[in-house]
Amino acid sequence: MSPEIITILMFAALFIGILLGYPTAFTLAGISFIFGLFFIGPEVIDIFIARIFGLMKNYVFLSAPLFLFMGVFMEKAGVAESLYSALYQLLGGLRGGLAIATIAICTIFAAATGIVGASEVTIGLLALPAMIKRNYSKSLACGSICAGGALGILIPPSVMIVLYGPTAGLSVGKLFAGAILPGILLSMLYIAYIAIRCFFRPGDGPAMPREERTMPGGQKLRLLLTSIAPPIFLIFAVLGTIFFGIASVTEAAAMGVFASILLAGANRKLNLAIFIEAVRRTLEITSMILMICVGAGFFSAIFVYLGGGDVVTDFVLNLPLGKWGTLMTMIGLLIVLGMYIDWLGIILIIVPLFTPIAKSLGLDPIWFAMLVIMTLQTSYLTPPFATAIFYLKGIAPPEVKTTDIYRGVLPFVGIQVVGILLCVLFPKIITILPMLMIK
Repeated sequence: MSPEIITILMFAALFIGILLGYPTAFTLAGISFIFGLFFIGPEVIDIFIARIFGLMKNYVFLSAPLFLFMGVFMEKAGVAESLYSALYQLLGGLRGGLAIATIAICTIFAAATGIVGASEVTIGLLALPAMIKRNYSKSLACGSICAGGALGILIPPSVMIVLYGPTAGLSVGKLFAGAILPGILLSMLYIAYIAIRCFFRPGDGPAMPREERTMPGGQKLRLLLTSIAPPIFLIFAVLGTIFFGIASVTEAAAMGVFASILLAGANRKLNLAIFIEAVRRTLEITSMILMICVGAGFFSAIFVYLGGGDVVTDFVLNLPLGKWGTLMTMIGLLIVLGMYIDWLGIILIIVPLFTPIAKSLGLDPIWFAMLVIMTLQTSYLTPPFATAIFYLKGIAPPEVKTTDIYRGVLPFVGIQVVGILLCVLFPKIITILPMLMIK
């Protein structure tokens, strides 16, 4: 059978398995085993063993559970509550101020956790009831929480970047540096959208009544500074040590864990129950990631062995679209895939195929990688499998319907596309900080 037919059959089987609701890890591993056994024979087991051994030897992957533990611990440390209270007082008097405060704290919290679930659930429990109580548009309230929470997968220390780097053969530290300005750009675009929308439609985000803003200005500023210091300390412990060449990514992850434990202790939230819960949740998430990594490793190994990688590369490079048309085609394909496949599966399957294509087109590898990561961020907001929507629906009060959340996220998906296009037009948004890193 020709490699072209095998490629079509493997992708068709993958989509059918995922759409039928089978777990991604087992779908990938099962398809790999069936195709490998049929076209290669019993020696396919040797390929699987070699792939698992290579995965377990990868030192950078060790940082993933450390960053996850740090994020879970920060969720339990009470940092978000104090920071939201400060921003609530500072920005509540503006139209849309609570939604803007939500984006701001999600941005800070994303840089202190690196995972979407911790940011969105923690901030959602604080912000959604507060905005609904003050008659905010439910769609605006839900959209700002989902979009702000999704920044956790882009802004370092992002777990997505930790897994992307070794998959594409790129420096995780440089990817972290490249993600900082795009993350801030998206955050600013979200805030601008909320401010403009609420300026023309005040009913969508009414200002807080004056009686709720009785705290003196000096006290507000002092509250903000004392509440923002802990996450800034954690951000510097992780990103600062990487950017200035003091620590590797894995060492910086360990620094982040230590700093998060110190912050929890300072907030009097450090006890055995919280520690055990953080370890349990970290183990659950890490096990899920590892299972998908193993399944995707099997799939990519068999796919490439049977010639699928060459088929995809030749097909994309022979499209009559030119360099930029091919790039836009890849981005569009990633958006569509993100609607149906988990981002982790996309990274482990598609990135090894797209990275050589980008190199053939002469694209900067860090710049292209960040475009892919920004594009995959949209998968958290694009139905039907929009993880951010599921997170928020799980904690939302009964009066918030799923349709409110869907309507809320659509404008922010458009803003994400605008952010991607800006990074295409102005590549230094991505490349300037990696070039300044101390080696």
